Amino acid sequence: MTRGGSTAPKRAAGESAAELVTDGMVVGLGTGSTAAEAIRALGERVDNGLAVRGIPTSFQSRELAREYDIPLTSLDETTPDIAIDGADQVADGTLVKGGGAAHAREKIVDTAADRFVVVVDPSKVAETLTHPVPVEMLPDARSTVAAGVRGLGGDPTLRDAERKDGPVVTDNGNLVLDCDFGGITEPDALATGLACLPGVVEHGLFVDCADEIHVGHSDGVRVERP
Repeated sequence: MTRGGSTAPKRAAGESAAELVTDGMVVGLGTGSTAAEAIRALGERVDNGLAVRGIPTSFQSRELAREYDIPLTSLDETTPDIAIDGADQVADGTLVKGGGAAHAREKIVDTAADRFVVVVDPSKVAETLTHPVPVEMLPDARSTVAAGVRGLGGDPTLRDAERKDGPVVTDNGNLVLDCDFGGITEPDALATGLACLPGVVEHGLFVDCADEIHVGHSDGVRVERP
């Protein structure tokens, strides 16, 4: 099977993380372009005899796993030995995720794993988190959650869908606010504040979750351990 137009750093990071998977493991399959490289690499190893099962974090990752003939299971059946997932931004081991609006299930699967490995290219690494934080919420809570985000110092914007009228709807049937807080210097406190807002299903701050971060470069991979 051929890969699409992926960059070398993304491919290097995904393949590096996929090499950590051994026979018999259950693998959390992340969402996004770099996580997709790990899924493709795993699929090639499955084709060569590796016995694994995957737990997808989104419709996208489930379909890609099926394309590469990776057997699937669920959290109802087992928990992951390892989860491999991407990030929109990384700073000091803390992540912002949710660019694909899959962060609720990603957080469930990633934190359930014995080992959570993050795969990114260098453009996602920062000294301070500045990326808007996605907040998945119940549709009826849109106004109250937005007001709560403003109270925490954020500027919320309802995420619009591409190539269709209306907002993005998650795999869970909810809406997403992209919340700009500027530089996030206290992610722990912000994560707690967002989680306490009634109607919030999940936010995209992943604090103290990652065990390893594989940063792909054109000439190799740098592995960071927070």
